[in-house]
Amino acid sequence: MLFRKRKKIEGEKKNIPEGLFLKCEKCGELFYKNQLEKNLWVCPKCGFHFRVGVDFYKKILFDDGDFIEHFARDLESGDPLDFPGYKEKLERAKAKTGLKEAALSGLARINGKEVVFFLTDFRFLGGSMGSVYGEIFYRAAQEAIKRNIPFISLTSSGGGARMHEGIFSLMQMVKTTVAVVEMEEKGIPFISVLADPTMGGVMASFASLGDIIIAEPGALLGFAGPRVIQQTIKQDLPPGFQRSEFLLEKGFVDMVVPRKELKSVLSKLLDILGGENGRS
Repeated sequence: MLFRKRKKIEGEKKNIPEGLFLKCEKCGELFYKNQLEKNLWVCPKCGFHFRVGVDFYKKILFDDGDFIEHFARDLESGDPLDFPGYKEKLERAKAKTGLKEAALSGLARINGKEVVFFLTDFRFLGGSMGSVYGEIFYRAAQEAIKRNIPFISLTSSGGGARMHEGIFSLMQMVKTTVAVVEMEEKGIPFISVLADPTMGGVMASFASLGDIIIAEPGALLGFAGPRVIQQTIKQDLPPGFQRSEFLLEKGFVDMVVPRKELKSVLSKLLDILGGENGRS
């Protein structure tokens, strides 16, 4: 009798819908998916911040979730080197994310303050930087200068410069840096928000040049990854190396802000940097 009852329970377990539970990558705890959604994709037990896409950030950061996308929204990456399989990878990324590129930009309001906002999405080829990515950033920066309003970027770009476009991709490090310099010359506040992961050429250019640099908790930030560095120098790395908290301690980032507090912190910073209307 007991044996038959156990068999029935095991059969019921097999009927649990796939994807109903998710496991925290840090503490290993299981949670209902909708429980994590309500908690902004932050583990209720250990505070681990799951990676999320641009649609989620738009929903939690912008007033009423409104975001007017433009500044090169019609541009799409080409294949200048005829790199094997690149066109197919782009098409798969577009189908998976609903995006045309790893980056997008536009106008939004944060507690009534108008800003130009640039976002990247790790799901699109690792959020890597190609020629269109850099062009979107540059045009967005020019719009911030034109409108005399603050510029905010939020990056989740673990792919660095996109090797499929060769030097065309590497050139975007210069282009985006020039855009930051031009904003600085015009007195446009630039806030850089670093989500997990922000690495490679993205970190080595505009992402590390903000007037204020914010990081989400536990984000992997840097140029080369910890494993590459450890294998190169043949030494053990300090605990938490290249994570947000480690870089805050070393002075590389200005603050580590939990996702739940990000909108309110950005709003306060806009008041400080640009006055009541967010202007410089």
